[in-house]
Amino acid sequence: MARSIKTYLFCYDDHRSFTEDVKRRFFDTARYTVISFQTHEEFIDQLKEVKEHNFCKIAILGLHDNEEQQRFISKLKDEVKEIDQRTGLILLCPSDKLEEIRNTVRYNIDAYIPKNSNSILRIHNTVKKLFSEHSIRIFKKRRNISLYILIAFVLLSALTALVAFFMLPEYF
Repeated sequence: MARSIKTYLFCYDDHRSFTEDVKRRFFDTARYTVISFQTHEEFIDQLKEVKEHNFCKIAILGLHDNEEQQRFISKLKDEVKEIDQRTGLILLCPSDKLEEIRNTVRYNIDAYIPKNSNSILRIHNTVKKLFSEHSIRIFKKRRNISLYILIAFVLLSALTALVAFFMLPEYF
């Protein structure tokens, strides 16, 4: 029986505007762990702490209207990707500034979600998508290892049959 892979959701929410909704949406503690941070240092320290584990990690970054916050989030996403390249990034931003933010903070973001009444559902769908991509990556590695073992076994069997053919020709 396959075990459930745990998904870690790291919420950087300095104004505590969406964290409680995310915790209510991802209430199953067997599958999800939702951790909220208000400071940059705590957020980065926690990401460094779970860096070496093979969990599905998703960072949700809350963005506000001002330009300074956009530059800060751009630096923060670079730090997150520097710590662990496999961490998924979701950017939660004001709906009226969405296009401007997409042009400003453009690389290494998996989803741009506008803040509105449907944002929690969009976060949930994006988390499921990122979790599926993580699972596919794991199963792809397992498939490749199994394929290499199969090829090695076939080559070893063919080599053994070839050696047996020349060493014991009376059996063929």
